[in-house]
Amino acid sequence: MAEVYGATSSSSVLNRKHWCVVSVGVCYDQLQPIHWFSSLLSHPRLSCQEPPVIVEDDMFLFLFSSMENSLRFFVLVFCFRMLSHLSQAVWADWIWFPEGHGWADLTNRDGKVYPKLPDLWVSIPITICFLFVRQIFERTVASPLASLLGVHDKKRVCAPPNPVLEAFFCRTSKHPTQTSIESLSKKTGCSVRQVQRWFRQRRNQGRPSKLKKFQEASWRFTFYLLAFFAGLAALVDKPWFYDLKLMWEDFPKMPLLPSQYWYYMIELGFYLSLVVSVASDVKRKDFKEQVIHHVATIALISFSWLVNYIRAGTLIMLVHDASDYLMESAKMFNYAGWRKTCNFIFTMFAVVFIITRLVILPFWIIHTTLVYPLSLYKPFIGFYFFNGLMCVLQVLQIFWAALILRMVVKFLPGNDIVQDERSDNEETESDDEGEDAREKSQNGHMQNGHTPLNNNHRKRD
Repeated sequence: MAEVYGATSSSSVLNRKHWCVVSVGVCYDQLQPIHWFSSLLSHPRLSCQEPPVIVEDDMFLFLFSSMENSLRFFVLVFCFRMLSHLSQAVWADWIWFPEGHGWADLTNRDGKVYPKLPDLWVSIPITICFLFVRQIFERTVASPLASLLGVHDKKRVCAPPNPVLEAFFCRTSKHPTQTSIESLSKKTGCSVRQVQRWFRQRRNQGRPSKLKKFQEASWRFTFYLLAFFAGLAALVDKPWFYDLKLMWEDFPKMPLLPSQYWYYMIELGFYLSLVVSVASDVKRKDFKEQVIHHVATIALISFSWLVNYIRAGTLIMLVHDASDYLMESAKMFNYAGWRKTCNFIFTMFAVVFIITRLVILPFWIIHTTLVYPLSLYKPFIGFYFFNGLMCVLQVLQIFWAALILRMVVKFLPGNDIVQDERSDNEETESDDEGEDAREKSQNGHMQNGHTPLNNNHRKRD
């Protein structure tokens, strides 16, 4: 190795107090970082009090401006090595595959293509496309359709500015008690009725309009409908569609089909777009459950792609899409006021949901992913992880089935329209208008919270 000489004069490039020649006899990748670091600190020739010296070694020569920089460098090396060991442990074959199989089985060969981790990045531009297409769809398709069906964006009366009431609304409660209303009435100088009306109007400002709900439902209806029939077309000619046990044939050496690739990427991109837009979408009572469902679905799709559970994954996605478009169409007719059509479609949805989510999914598909593989392979961590996500989804299906049955019970005796149990519709604009109308009919028009005197009536004898 070439020799390195340091200058001894005061005008030398390397100052005696701010240099350090570090030499290591072997490549750092062949040593444990801690041993490498210890050997460096114990090097007898390392001293910033002496002028530069000649160091001859076999592999590397590292030049640092100070010992502090060298310490930082070795800390970084140590961290990278630890991350490397952690990565090797996390992606070990025995974690994700049954005994005798591993990541090497998913190497492309003989013209056969297998799923890879980088393939999932394709879902990112698809997600962005979905977000843009949705905005265009809601403006050019959903809005005209809403007008055609009689759904209009009704203007709401905004609550007048009031700092005291606004502070209570934002910090304390959106639904004040009677005691709080009386206290606020004294603080603001408004009557109790004015305070109640202000809170009703303020709550309605944050509620989505029927037009927004209709636009969201029509977008999801369009996607679920197209996704269901596209998935059905991709699976109807596959043998494992009729015999579920064949989904494990030659696992994990099952080649990837183009239809499976696009089915996966589009579904993953759509659910990612739902997570991105969750803050601006209509928030329902089951908001937390919806977020859990989306996250679990994304994790399930991604994991099943990585370990080539694709046959099972496509069947699961098809079962979920089979009923979702019916629910969204029932919502659309609900917002449009087509009561009989809404009730009929909702009945169809309830039947399909129970058959697909509470019968086919647990007793056929989950049974084939949870029970049948034990006769072929010993259980492994990936097996438990996949079926754990499936159980999370199944618990959510039971939760939503309870809400659906509650709605069915409500409209079967003769209610006019189905109300979505997940919607925040306990207090609507029509309720406010009705209450105000009753108030006016009883007390007349109020001015500053008081009923004006009517001097035109005749006195009673």
